[in-house]
Amino acid sequence: MASVQKNYLHQFDLKYGSNPHQKPAAIYSLNGDDLPFAVLNGQPGYINLLDALNACQLVVELDEALGLPAATSFKHVSPAGAAVNVPLDDTLREVYACQNQELTPLATAYIRARGADPLSSFGDFIGLSRKVDLSTAEFIRKMVSDGIIAPGYDEDALKILKEKKGGKYIILQSDPEFIYPELEFREVAGVVFSQLRNTININENSLLTDVVTKNKTLTAAACRDLVLASITLKYTQSNSVAYALDGQMIGIGAGQQSRVDCTKLAGRKADTWFLRQYPHVRNLPFREPVGSVERTNARILCIEGGMTPPELRSWKSLFDGSAEEISMAEKKEWLTKLKGVSLSSDAFFPFRDNIDQASKRGVKYVVQPGGSNRDEEVISAADEYGMVMLFSGIRLFHH
Repeated sequence: MASVQKNYLHQFDLKYGSNPHQKPAAIYSLNGDDLPFAVLNGQPGYINLLDALNACQLVVELDEALGLPAATSFKHVSPAGAAVNVPLDDTLREVYACQNQELTPLATAYIRARGADPLSSFGDFIGLSRKVDLSTAEFIRKMVSDGIIAPGYDEDALKILKEKKGGKYIILQSDPEFIYPELEFREVAGVVFSQLRNTININENSLLTDVVTKNKTLTAAACRDLVLASITLKYTQSNSVAYALDGQMIGIGAGQQSRVDCTKLAGRKADTWFLRQYPHVRNLPFREPVGSVERTNARILCIEGGMTPPELRSWKSLFDGSAEEISMAEKKEWLTKLKGVSLSSDAFFPFRDNIDQASKRGVKYVVQPGGSNRDEEVISAADEYGMVMLFSGIRLFHH
């Protein structure tokens, strides 16, 4: 790891708070020590830094737990995506628009994190666990993004990133030697809250020891994905449920009052992710001037369907040839091919409906804290679908 520039501050003013009318706004260290990051470029705002500080902790924990370069794409204090380095197959290279690029492990991790839910990741804040190389910066250069935090930058990578957004792209350098204080504080309406920082160490040994279903066969890939999903939930606004496959999140349901709504929301995102790989969607005959963002949006409209006649005419104007929405029958048939998905929940499942929903998205492996009055009913549902379910005993609420 490259040495970190020691130009850290202990306080500075922000552009504004959560909204432009919330001025003045500032951040500062409670004990007067240096902040855990340095500003290398741009002027970060209140939400930018909330995203950055959560993103930084998430990717560091992923890298430590799995020993792989890690990345996350944050929006509004929850990850839109998170991933570790697992090589991309040709189909995902096409879907993620990186067919002809030489990809480093860190670039691969970010491409997976960004590609999971591109609509949510539009204008993201990026978190990376390792020094940013040229390959990663070249990909980020093309993305609509507000900023990045990483422990270091190659000189050529930093030069590219500083050119984004007319030179205003926010670039933060995290301090890997920073020691987080044991106590956290928050003020709401003049009331100060304090709590012990969530230092729970999530890894295979702490998470994956108590298998409660008849099927007890866990693959190495499933173990990796369950750890990935659970660490991701640790930094996701609760309630939250997350689906993972092949080293990346494919659906995150965050901030819902009902847990089954989390499961459904994350499941719909997983459906969309997988349907983007459907040949009909990949082979839409776009006109040459149509850009990558418009192509992504158009493909998702093709998947969602239900466009009004004016919307459909506008959509069809993007193509040189004939283009049609996917039929419901096509969707159902393609989604039967989604298999081996891992699911994590930040708190127990109170009813079996969550398992019923998960079964529709190829979920094979589930980890949840357990402790519901209906645990036996939920276990029985998992047994019906041949799933492997584990009770971790670890609740991961984040607010």
